[in-house]
Amino acid sequence: MMGSVLGPATGGLAIVWLGVHWSLLVVAAWAVIAVFFLRRIERKSAPISAPGESIQESLREGLAFVFRTKAVPGAISLDMFAVLFGGAVALLPIFAQDILEVGSAGFGVLRAAPAVGSLAVMMTVAYFPLNHRAGLKLLAAVFTFGTCIIVFGLSTVFWISLLALFLSGIADGISVVIRQTILQLRTPDEMRGRVSSVNSMFVGSSNEIGAFESGVTARLMGTVPAVVFGGAMTILIVVATGVLSPTMRHLELDGEGGTAA
Repeated sequence: MMGSVLGPATGGLAIVWLGVHWSLLVVAAWAVIAVFFLRRIERKSAPISAPGESIQESLREGLAFVFRTKAVPGAISLDMFAVLFGGAVALLPIFAQDILEVGSAGFGVLRAAPAVGSLAVMMTVAYFPLNHRAGLKLLAAVFTFGTCIIVFGLSTVFWISLLALFLSGIADGISVVIRQTILQLRTPDEMRGRVSSVNSMFVGSSNEIGAFESGVTARLMGTVPAVVFGGAMTILIVVATGVLSPTMRHLELDGEGGTAA
């Protein structure tokens, strides 16, 4: 989780400080270093599933548990759809060059802003837990994320766009922390690896599909309408979830795993 935050933040700021070409060279150098150390890891055989259980059975059991536990699919779905429809980051180069006209340095700052916001949240929640009324906080965070995406899409002023992206990172960081807490507290030890895999599958794939969706809608609607559409869809999904899912509205994570109404 920290890697997905530190990577964009470091990359965006590197573009500002070093320029595009030197930043890419630094990335390539670190990739080579990573491959070098990976090849030095000793290979050991380890079981990839429980004795007598195939990978397909393990995956089916993980999926069954996710959809059997009411709070878990709601949390995963909210985050997945927020990433799917709120993929304004994929269109940042167009905004930086054609709409805000801030060039590569401005793009670097814009790219770093959401990650810096998320990092600030993750460093703060250790002192301000989010367990009380976690469901409402998750809904509010994703709603705020969608609103920030709409503001970013409509803005033609650099500092407003920057602030909108920074606040979207804060909202996204809150939703990620709550979602991960739900997964950890509502999943028994023997199922935690499988549920984490299912979560990674859904959320990881939604990042790529979200970038694809942003590109297609930008081609069909135009860049600004595509971003506004994505933010509006995110808000619509949050409202629908809040209305249709009392479990999510009343979700509490205080005490030993909390209780859901």
